[in-house]
Amino acid sequence: MAGRDRGKGRNKGEQQQRGRGGGAAEPLAGQVGGGLAELTPDRERADAWTLLIDGAPQSHVDLADPGYLDFSYQRRIGHLIDLAAPARQPLNVVHLGGGAFTLARYTAASRPRSTQQIVEIDAALVAFVREHLPLDPQARIRVRAVDARAGLAKVPDGWADLVIADVFSGARTPAHLTSTEFLDDVRRALAPTGWYVANLADGPPLAHLRGQIATAASRFAELALAADPVVWRGKRFGNAVLVAADRELPVAEFTRRVASDPHPGRVEHGRALADFAGGAAPVADASAVASPQPPPSVFR
Repeated sequence: MAGRDRGKGRNKGEQQQRGRGGGAAEPLAGQVGGGLAELTPDRERADAWTLLIDGAPQSHVDLADPGYLDFSYQRRIGHLIDLAAPARQPLNVVHLGGGAFTLARYTAASRPRSTQQIVEIDAALVAFVREHLPLDPQARIRVRAVDARAGLAKVPDGWADLVIADVFSGARTPAHLTSTEFLDDVRRALAPTGWYVANLADGPPLAHLRGQIATAASRFAELALAADPVVWRGKRFGNAVLVAADRELPVAEFTRRVASDPHPGRVEHGRALADFAGGAAPVADASAVASPQPPPSVFR
């Protein structure tokens, strides 16, 4: 789920989007399990599209330049993909939530020979994206149309360098992907040096976000969270990117990249992040609820 936080300062005067027949591309639509899927062409970038589900923006993808990330939360995850290992080193990556496969495409472009698994429950959405935004056949990307936890359970112990959770049913993260039991299986799938990365969404009073910080802190030794300043202050609904690991995180470099983004954000970690969580309790399966429904204004 992405709100009104797309990148600023995009290149103007680029070639207008063209269709395969040479004319201006038209929006595409199809019914999928999650509702009405729409692909709208980006008039400022050739061969780029935004995926919406029932009007909620889910992904932006540039087929000609998969290294370009338009949504700020995806750029923040992109920074973490860049920082997880030396440049160009292949990674084993599990993507929980498919969207338009934007982050898998980014990883394949920036880290050739990476092996990736995408877990996306909506088989009709997978087929829709594959038809209109095909993956590079040379990329080592497998897509499985199953529930995120069911797909995660099939990942071998210690296989993943990164587990990236970006799962929304409509505009809400399902409850069973917010719990300590879920993170126990994430830890099982991660290599000892691996990172868990999650796209979280919340608004005032940020109870969900605080609970997710507490839940991750109960299972991982090191955490950092990136969000817009207005989200940190509880002034607006928006996205926050969490990274958790059992080894030291490159917080200084992540902070620098997030702060210098076209849509600048702030990173907190350590004591400041624990203070922000404010004594929130970890979430268990028995008490888990879906993330809050965003207000309609988020998508305007």
